[in-house]
Amino acid sequence: MADPRDRVAGSVPGPYYVDTQCIDCDVCRVTAPDNFERDEARGFSFVFRQPVTPEEETLCREAMDCCPVEAIGSDGDAPPDSSQSERK
Repeated sequence: MADPRDRVAGSVPGPYYVDTQCIDCDVCRVTAPDNFERDEARGFSFVFRQPVTPEEETLCREAMDCCPVEAIGSDGDAPPDSSQSERK
């Protein structure tokens, strides 16, 4: 299960996030390309845009459910914790 205190750097504020368990497998970027992007330099995915349509919400949920290491999480509508750690 993804840890909201262990979010990777670069994700935009909002309910969906990726934590440092990410293995850069590409599942989320293929499933929800309008919401997940790759940090090329550091080799992990992050949320670059939170879902804004029901379709995007469905695809983000699918990406979360399909993540092989459960690195994608959702806090509902809660804003991210300001004490979150970032992947370096």
